[in-house]
Amino acid sequence: MSYLFSTASEQRDMLATIGVDSIDAIIADQIPESLQLRRDLELPPPLTELELEQLISSLAGQNTGRRDRACFLGGGVYDHFVPAAVDAIVGRSEFYTAYTPYQAEASQGSLQAFFEYQSLICELTGMDVSNASLYEGGTAVSEAVFMAMRATKRHERIVLLGSVNPEYREVVRTYLGCKETEVVTIPTPQGTANLEQVQAALNDSTACLVIQQPNVFGCLEHVEQLCHLARQVGALSIVSFDPLSLGILKRPGDYGADIAVAEGQSLGIPMQFGGPYLGVITCRNEFVRQMPGRLIGETTDREGRRCFVLTIQAREQHIRREKATSNICTNQGLLALRATVYLSLLGPQGIREVAELCCRKAHYAATQLAQVPGVEVAFDRPFFKEFTIRVAGGAALAMQKARAAGLDIGPGLKAIGACACDDALLVAVTECRTQAEIDKLVAALRA
Repeated sequence: MSYLFSTASEQRDMLATIGVDSIDAIIADQIPESLQLRRDLELPPPLTELELEQLISSLAGQNTGRRDRACFLGGGVYDHFVPAAVDAIVGRSEFYTAYTPYQAEASQGSLQAFFEYQSLICELTGMDVSNASLYEGGTAVSEAVFMAMRATKRHERIVLLGSVNPEYREVVRTYLGCKETEVVTIPTPQGTANLEQVQAALNDSTACLVIQQPNVFGCLEHVEQLCHLARQVGALSIVSFDPLSLGILKRPGDYGADIAVAEGQSLGIPMQFGGPYLGVITCRNEFVRQMPGRLIGETTDREGRRCFVLTIQAREQHIRREKATSNICTNQGLLALRATVYLSLLGPQGIREVAELCCRKAHYAATQLAQVPGVEVAFDRPFFKEFTIRVAGGAALAMQKARAAGLDIGPGLKAIGACACDDALLVAVTECRTQAEIDKLVAALRA
């Protein structure tokens, strides 16, 4: 229903009903004097509809989007291709306006969509269980840490690699701000973790080891050995992975991760100015009771028909607060549906092809950039679609040169708190980038 403002007569009736003479009287009674505006707003004169449309169009024309510039930006959000069918399906009213289900009998369509999402994520990761999604990558890491603490009954200590996205690490610290849990960060000046340092940091009071694969520098960690080190002291391994990297890299379930999480933005979700995004969280069967959010299950009704149910919904409004595993109250259902449609459209072969394109183009870009005087690839480690470069003139100058050429690279690692060097920045190359765009970037930095 369209919004219809109240008439003066209706306003008088409403004021009489609540027993006041004017709206100002309500404001004077409810809002402190210090917060009341006692002057007219300095607004421009009103515009006609035509004039307003022209003004808004003029302002909107000052914006630039992903189609106007070549995007090599990394750091957790990437310019991947989104098939038109994703928008067409997700934009249908029965999906686009649906709220997350509470009454299963009235929400079979939504529940089935979430069940399919969980099934696809488990197939993608090789893990036993997926929930029906969380907010985004950072909170997924934090929820996984709490899962590990509950599962191990260890609340004294967690270990994070310094190569984990600093934004994720900051969210973890915020979540643990009112607890006495020690957060140990292992420095990674060489781009990946030193296994001996990690082993020395782990002990029998450690709840979990948090790893990112590929990490914030774009490098691949010795993730299988790291998971083994955590297991040796009874800690859980938490791996934050890039979903599309699993087209060519080993799956978390295959190298022994206990909990695997991800930022699902690369699965059919546009960059859209920083969100909303999709938090992926999966685990081994033995930890399913510690998983936050909702899990959708499949069963049959009394007439033998296939149907779907809320198998677990461990929220404080459903069970005793002290037994709840999370206070996350809004499932990112629409974004999970985008990932479901995307994965269904591409299938295993499509995911592999996208991953191969990203990897090949990124390695071509790294090889070409390394030939530019004053530019070097920072770490001699394998990478997937993203890598770190050092630029003699500094990261800010490199980004400025690229921007002038209609290209966007970065962010600078110092700006996001990943390192103290002001000459290091990220370059991410997805399947969307062309050889001509890569060569243009090389030419811009060479200039």
